[in-house]
Order: sequence, then C-alpha cells, then structure tokens
Amino acid sequence: MPSSPTVACPPPLHLPYTIHYHQHMHRIKERLAGFKKSFMSKFAVLYHFLLLNLNPLFTLVFYFLFISFFGFLMLNKLKIRNPQEKPKDIDMFFTAVSAATVSSMSTLEMEVFSNAQLVVLTILMLLGGEIFTSLLGLYFKKSKFSPNTSLMNQNRTQMVHPGDIELEISTVIVSMVFDSMESDMLERDKNMKYTAILYLSYVVLGYLLVIHIGGTVAIMTYIFLVSDSRIILREKGLNILTFSIFTTVSSFSNCGFVPTNDNMIVFKKNLGLLLIIVPQCLLGGTMYPPALRLALWFLKKITRKQEFDYILRDVKQMGYAHLFPWLYSLMLALTVLGFLVVQLVAICAMEWRNEELGGFSVYGKVVNYLFLAVNARHTGESTVDLSTITPAILVLFVFMMYLPPYTAFMPFKDETSITEEEYHRPESKSIFRSALFSQLSFLSIFVMLICVTERDKLSQDPLNFNVFNIVFEVVSAYGSVGYSIGYSCSRQLTTDSTCRDLWTGFVGRWSTSGKVVLIVVMFFGRLKRYTMRCGTAWKLSYKK
Repeated sequence: MPSSPTVACPPPLHLPYTIHYHQHMHRIKERLAGFKKSFMSKFAVLYHFLLLNLNPLFTLVFYFLFISFFGFLMLNKLKIRNPQEKPKDIDMFFTAVSAATVSSMSTLEMEVFSNAQLVVLTILMLLGGEIFTSLLGLYFKKSKFSPNTSLMNQNRTQMVHPGDIELEISTVIVSMVFDSMESDMLERDKNMKYTAILYLSYVVLGYLLVIHIGGTVAIMTYIFLVSDSRIILREKGLNILTFSIFTTVSSFSNCGFVPTNDNMIVFKKNLGLLLIIVPQCLLGGTMYPPALRLALWFLKKITRKQEFDYILRDVKQMGYAHLFPWLYSLMLALTVLGFLVVQLVAICAMEWRNEELGGFSVYGKVVNYLFLAVNARHTGESTVDLSTITPAILVLFVFMMYLPPYTAFMPFKDETSITEEEYHRPESKSIFRSALFSQLSFLSIFVMLICVTERDKLSQDPLNFNVFNIVFEVVSAYGSVGYSIGYSCSRQLTTDSTCRDLWTGFVGRWSTSGKVVLIVVMFFGRLKRYTMRCGTAWKLSYKK
C-alpha cells in the first residue's frame, strides 16, 4: 500500500515578525487618517473660499446649466411613449431648459413623454423654481455666519503681550474691558443672524412642503370625487398621482407645464380644479413675499421667538431677496390684486362671446378668465387657445409678461426696501452694469436675431410668422411665462399637404438656430433679477 504524500506545512510565524507586521499596518492607518484629515481640512478651506468669493450670478448660471444638461441626458436615456417617434436632441434639450428655467416654452407635445420622463420634468421644475433656489441660497448664507467662539477667545488671548508691561495697569484693564465688550457684541450679533437665517430657512422649507403636499392632496381629492377629470386622465393614459404632483410643482414654481397636450383646455369645465390651481400660482409667484411675511408674523405671535422679530425688523440685514418690509409687501399685494382686476375686466369685456367658452355660464366664464389672468403673470397655464384671443388682450398679456413678478405701485419712497447687497455692491460693478444695455434693448436684439434666423418663413408664411408673434414668444420666454399663440396650418398662404397641427408652441416651428436663441432668452429671463439695473448710464434725454 503506497504511503500518502507528505504535505509541507509553512513554518509558524515568529513573534518579532508578527509585531513588525502590526506596527507597519498601524503606521499605514495613521498615514491614511492624516491624509484624510488633511484632505478634509483643505476641502473645507476651499469650500469656504468659494462660498465667500463666488459671484451669485455665475453660481446660478452654472447651476441651471448643470441641471439642464442632467435633465437632457435623463430624458434621452428614458423611453418615450412611442419609440418610433423619437424627438430630436435639440427639442429634448429645449424641453429640459424650459423646465429647469420654469419657462414652459414648448417644442414637443407633452403626451409624447412617458411617466418616468414626466417625473424627470417634475424634478427639473422643482429644482429650478425660484423659491427652491432661494432656499439653497439661504443654506449657503447660513454657512457664512456659522457660530464660532474662537474669535472672542483669540481676541482675549492676544490683548496683552509681554512687551505691553510698560503700559499702565489702568489702561490695560480699560482696553481689555472694552475689547471684550465689543467682541461679545459682535459674537452675539453674528450668532443672532445665524439663528435668524436658520429659522428663515426652516420657514421657507415648511412653506414649500405645505403648499406641495396640500396642493397634491387637493388635486387628487378633486380627481377622485369628479369622474369627468378621471375619465380625461384615463383616456390620455396619465397616472393620477403623477398628474397631481406634476401640476402642483409646475403651478407653484410658475412653470406652466401640464402633462396634457392641450394644457388646461381639456379641464376648462372643471372649475373646482381651476380654483385649486389659482392660489398655488399666486403663492409660488407674485404673492410669495406678502405670504412669507404673513407666515413669519404669525409664527412670531405664536412662538414669541426673538429670531422672528429680528427677521421682520432687520430685513436689510437678512439679505433675502424675497423678504420685503411690511409696507412694500402690502403695496405689492395690492398691486397684484389691482392687475388681476384690470385684466379680468378687460378679458371679460373683450372675450365674453369667445367661441372657446360657448355655452358656459357666467360663473364658468369668470372662473376661466380669472385663471387666464392669473397665469398671464409668470405661470402660463391656459384654458383658452390664445390664437382666438383678440389682439388688444394679447398686447395686454405682453405687457403683463414683461413686468417683473415683484412690480409694486409705490407712490412714495421706501428706503427700507433697499437690500443688503445694494449697500455693499462694489462701485466698479455698478458702473459696469449701468454701461450695459437695458432689458428692453436686449429683448430687441433677441427679436432681431430670430427675425434673421426665420427670415425665409417670415416672407413665405406671414400669417403665422409675423413680428408680433415672435415678440410675443420672446417676451413670454423672457418672463418665464410660457404663453404662445401657436402655429396653425389653416393660416398658411400656400397650402402644405404635409402640414399637421400640433399642440406645441410657436417656437416648435422655428429652425434650430431660432430655438437656440430662445434658449438663451430663457436663461436670460430666469436670471433677470441680476440685470434689472443695467442700462442706467444711457440717458434718453437731457434734463436742464
């Protein structure tokens, strides 16, 4: 019987080798920990440097470009409803930019998007909303004023040096007392400002959550109670939850996208749904500053916190672009209501016999026209085909879309409305801004560029491609509204048998170059708050 082969066992590890191995691993761990600590400290220094030195305008430009490209990649990666009709890349990117800048300009029919793509558009509208971006700004502002007690301790330890022995003892004591008092006051003010910004960020976050959750629940409840609306969504293949969240986010962010091709026209008989959306448009847009101040005042009365009193009293120190003094907030609310009354009266007077609302009761017409008037200020949802509106009302809409959202009638000067940034704005930047063209000049340049890119269609199809329609589209994109007169094959002078009417905006018929120009307009309009004071150096007349 053959003997089994012997297996050589490795020699046992000697104790000195084991100790050396553990010491070596311990040194490696210490080096990794030191490298990690050094990296984190350098990252923290870089973060604070960028936080204190980055221009807010450049930061927002990078932010909107990033989420626009991210949205474009996601929309392209996800499948559309009909894979055989895949949109062009320029149209997908245009839609992503339109959602991110909350402009709702449309080159595609909304029903081509799948449920997953609608979710992506919802995220883009949420991230691009003015209130959400202002909440991010509060977060970064809070980081600048994080409490740090080392400053006071540093001042106290550096007060007396060995060389100061020659000073009189009384002088040293007085200097120490005053320096300590000044340092304590600065530290208390810094901590109070930090806490106030923290409380304000909580209020804004709560405001966002309450409106979005409440709006979604209200729309879903209405859809479940009213069978007509459920039938419409079922016929269009839309999920009720997706539609409710999408519409709430779009209305509150003042975007104006609706998952249906014909926007809210298909829901013009659902008056309850329209009345649910109207306050969402107002509270997320023109009425946000008065509503925010009212919420802060209410919390101050309930909690008795001095932070809320600090926020309401020192508006300039907070530096929050949407927080205004009580007088300006009051005049803003009255101005918004005044514009709504003027528009509602004008629309009812000119459009009462509009065929789009034929057979509606007085109440139904008033609700639809109120919905139209509210959305003409920076939201863009519509229950009426704008091509059927009289030119006089369209001109009124152009004026309303051009006005900034916080336009207020102030017959007297209110110095408290000046923000902290205006006090600390460098003189060189003010000179540079004043030397630039005004907003109206830039819009004129954009209109001219589009007229150049679409010059052939302007001559061949003048009823659709005319200067007023282009101006309407440009102003709508600049105002982040989304209203469009659209395109109709029936208005063509030379009949094209291949022409098909689509539920898209007028820009959907433009060339690629024209769409690129309007993309620039959407970015320009979304960031117009930083260029509102441009062009003041240009004097149109000489006053003696």
